[in-house]
Amino acid sequence: MILVLVLLVAVLLVAYFALTPLLILLYGSLSDAPPGTVGNITLINYTRAYLDPEFYPLIWNTLKFALGSSLLSFLLGTYLAWVCERTNAPLRGLTTMLVIVLFIIPGVLETVAWILLLSPQIGLINLGVRQFKWLPDFSLNVYSLEGMIWAESMNLYPLVFLLMSAAFRSQDVAMEEASLTCGAGNFATLRKITLRLVTPAMLSVVLITFIRAVESFEVPALIGVRAGIFVFTTKIYSALQRLRPHYGIAGAYSVTLLLLSIIGVFFYYRMTKAAERFATITGKGYRPRRIDMGAWKYLIGFSCLLIVGLTVIFPLTNLIWSSLTPYMAVPSLEMVPKLSLKSYQELFQFPFARKAFLNSMLLSFGSATAVMLLTSCISWITVKSQIRGRSLIDNLAFLPIAIPGIVLGVSLLVLYLTIPIPIYGTLWILFIAYMTKYLPYGIRATSASMIQIGKELEEASVVSGAGWLQTFRKILLPLLMPGFVAGWIYIAVVSLRELSTSILLYTQESIVLSILVFDLWESGLYSSVSALGVLMVLFLMVVTWGARRIGARIGYIE
Repeated sequence: MILVLVLLVAVLLVAYFALTPLLILLYGSLSDAPPGTVGNITLINYTRAYLDPEFYPLIWNTLKFALGSSLLSFLLGTYLAWVCERTNAPLRGLTTMLVIVLFIIPGVLETVAWILLLSPQIGLINLGVRQFKWLPDFSLNVYSLEGMIWAESMNLYPLVFLLMSAAFRSQDVAMEEASLTCGAGNFATLRKITLRLVTPAMLSVVLITFIRAVESFEVPALIGVRAGIFVFTTKIYSALQRLRPHYGIAGAYSVTLLLLSIIGVFFYYRMTKAAERFATITGKGYRPRRIDMGAWKYLIGFSCLLIVGLTVIFPLTNLIWSSLTPYMAVPSLEMVPKLSLKSYQELFQFPFARKAFLNSMLLSFGSATAVMLLTSCISWITVKSQIRGRSLIDNLAFLPIAIPGIVLGVSLLVLYLTIPIPIYGTLWILFIAYMTKYLPYGIRATSASMIQIGKELEEASVVSGAGWLQTFRKILLPLLMPGFVAGWIYIAVVSLRELSTSILLYTQESIVLSILVFDLWESGLYSSVSALGVLMVLFLMVVTWGARRIGARIGYIE
């Protein structure tokens, strides 16, 4: 009875999280009345959206931004992954560590850092170069499509690095050795053998980064709006920020953006299904091998340090410097006496700073724990049980991967303004949003671990008289810890970074750290933004380190 009840609740929750927002979004886009009132079903919102002269440039801007960001981030991340995993270049460990640090930095802070570096007026790079007499008019303009693509690529390439590192790490080198034996050089082998064997991984990574760029909000909001370059996410946000919000038109734009994302996910599935044709690890033993690059290894290692120095150390150092200075100025000995911790002191005096920190902690830790517990039950259903329709449950749990954050925010906004559940304006609506958004990541982490657990352990527990709940708690859950902790760390970190969904659902009582960064930046408090950014990065690094230490102490994380 307990088993049936637990599984029924888990399935209903997944169906509610995955399907309800989509159905309400579709209804809202077809209604001519605001949320909470009964209207007529009509296509007027789509007509207004699609006949708007700005609609088609909006599609073109979104596609250019997403394609440019995905390709640039792919090139950077794949190159660094290949060097760190397959070559003997020096300082590979340092490169890996710095890229992971960049992955931890919230996207809104990374965007702010590049504005502080490349803004025509206050950018430290521009200010520094203009001090040379022969370059008084030098200017790199972040407020352009190229600037948007650069900033978004810096947010995305650590993800590419992690995914491509896994692909290179698990590759058998027998074909590469055969190529080298036949007289081919290292670079010819890389081009003709190595890259072709990881083609499915490369294509799927490009599609993932394309989807992430399509749904990006931080870069388009902070850079694109000022540059006059709108994409779908900023157009949806602006439609809801008017004196009289256009919920129907925002819904129509959201459905269009959702379709773009679904198309990307469809091709991603097609790419991953074709991966078996490129398998090189079989029942035979295999051993990874690093390529000896000879004298080239020093140049390659230097190029990696140059990339991570420019994209990781430079922005982080700039955030720290900006948090200590009273105004934007190029680092110099003259500025040293003016450095102070005033921005940090003022930060704690802001009325919403402590509330934002507490809310972010509650939402981050709470949503990560809840998602991993729920997906642990769902993964048991899909992997261990013989329940009919279990594959449908797995697909439902993975469905939110196709829902962009801003679209999810619109869906939940319309949903909880329509149905009489008084959670709008509270932390609960953000908790539900995070639960919905990160279900796919939890289900993949727990399913991968559940597959590795043999049925005989459960059977032994049942024969000994234990019920399903006791077996799950004492046998399965401890054995799931590798995937559970890894998924928990990822969800906790990205929840603290989340902006695109929260921006439409928060109030003064439910403000979170990412929103506080956004508001302080919009208010022109650059030093306070930098101070808050430094504290957020330190906090996220401590959370990641602490979670891994706890996992290592119980013997499940290396």
